[in-house]
Amino acid sequence: MKINFSQIYEGWKNNLFPADDMKEHIRQIGQERMAICDACEWCSENRPKKPRRFDKHCTHCGCVLAAKTKCLSCSCPIEKWGPEMKSREDEEQLIQTIYGKQGSENRKNSTGQVN
Repeated sequence: MKINFSQIYEGWKNNLFPADDMKEHIRQIGQERMAICDACEWCSENRPKKPRRFDKHCTHCGCVLAAKTKCLSCSCPIEKWGPEMKSREDEEQLIQTIYGKQGSENRKNSTGQVN
């Protein structure tokens, strides 16, 4: 399995320091995905023999679920859930969906870029 460091960073950033204007969306997506993971046979909490790690993680891919479920560009490696966005265009479309066209433009103007 290939390690994607940018997705690991994105997941932890969204878990620990989500953008103020994206907090609610990230929280909602994270909860929906975590519910799926909680019911999955690969979730560490559902394994008959408990792993040595103390965090809730996927025993298939090894990811910490608190971060993985909040990475908007990530997907489950066994296809239980998919990415919210796959490209920069998807990110801009998601922002427009959440904030509307005017909100998207204001966000770009205030930061100089879409974060």
